[in-house]
Amino acid sequence: MNDCVSVFLTGVGGQGILLASEIISNAAMLSGFDVKTNEVHGMAQRGGTVTALVRYGPKVYSPLICEGNARVLCAFEMAEAIRAAHYLAPGGLAVVNQYRIIPVTVSSGSAVYPENIQETLRKCFPRLCYFDATQKAIEAGTEKAANVVLLGATSVGLDLPEETWLEAIRKTVKPKFLEVNLKAFAAGRAAAQS
Repeated sequence: MNDCVSVFLTGVGGQGILLASEIISNAAMLSGFDVKTNEVHGMAQRGGTVTALVRYGPKVYSPLICEGNARVLCAFEMAEAIRAAHYLAPGGLAVVNQYRIIPVTVSSGSAVYPENIQETLRKCFPRLCYFDATQKAIEAGTEKAANVVLLGATSVGLDLPEETWLEAIRKTVKPKFLEVNLKAFAAGRAAAQS
């Protein structure tokens, strides 16, 4: 089990989490690893939580990630990072988008969005890469590439060669969106390395 690398992605429906998990899977396969994935869509079409789990290694028997076992937690929305914090391994990297989506439970009054969320994130995650991936995506050419910006930051915490990531993006993304996604990926890597 220790030979496997686990990546936990979380966010809200419509943020591109499933495409991101597909790119990670392709990058790992292109690097010669066995890969297993699992996705939970929940109430995605109604703004609900979406999670995608990716595990890779010499031999992977299950896509499920045990609590405290993910090398990287990639959260497309701030509150979802806190909700999934228990999956991150000690010393693991948390990549969190400075993006807030008010869930239906909050807008209906039955729940409260966490206050002081930035402070909470910094307490939860000793290794935190926290930045506005949506703004970086806009600068790359489209807001819709925020998922690939986050992948760029996530890639810094994983042991896959950069060229493999670029090849995975080329294989996964439609040709007309390729250039903007390559720029988005580079922006995310730069944000994580600064």
